[in-house]
Amino acid sequence: MHPTQILSSEHRVIEIVLDALDRMAEKTLADGRLEKEPALEAIDFIRHFADGCHHAKEEGQLFPALFEKGFPREEGPVAVMLQEHELGRAFVRGMDQAVPEASEGNAAAVQECVAQARGYINLLRAHIQKEDNILFPMADRMLSGEDQRRLAEAFDRTETEEVGEGVHERYLKLAALLAERYGVPHESLDHIHGHGSTSCGHHIHD
Repeated sequence: MHPTQILSSEHRVIEIVLDALDRMAEKTLADGRLEKEPALEAIDFIRHFADGCHHAKEEGQLFPALFEKGFPREEGPVAVMLQEHELGRAFVRGMDQAVPEASEGNAAAVQECVAQARGYINLLRAHIQKEDNILFPMADRMLSGEDQRRLAEAFDRTETEEVGEGVHERYLKLAALLAERYGVPHESLDHIHGHGSTSCGHHIHD
């Protein structure tokens, strides 16, 4: 499996949680109160899996490999992806900060939490489409077979050396639990497993 295929597979997991988060936002507005525990679980998933595991592979291995092939650092597709990663982190911080008061039913906090969540959802959905349909095909054309092999090995090292066994499965299970709670189809998770070892690197960007 090409490294970009591994990343695309992780996109499918992230999209399931985005759908659950979207339904959580709808329910929050309808109820006038945020459900605190699943909101914190969604933030945990985003920070540890979507950002800490998935974006860490991109920023730590894929993007540097593309820079070596001549992709510009300050403009162009990779620069845009990096900017969107930072914007996503800002949305997540905003959502996290609003959770305590939103879970108490504070109307302003409810609106703020939902706005931050929807900002993140919209950003990530478009971001994933750009990576799957533009950046990753470009990467596959630019990277040689040897480049792909080295990149896959680097992904394995990130997963095995930074965390350890079981983390990837834990976040797949969390994705499934959030999907079940909010009625999101998630049968595809049954066919998604950890790459190499069953763990995922989780350097967290606050």
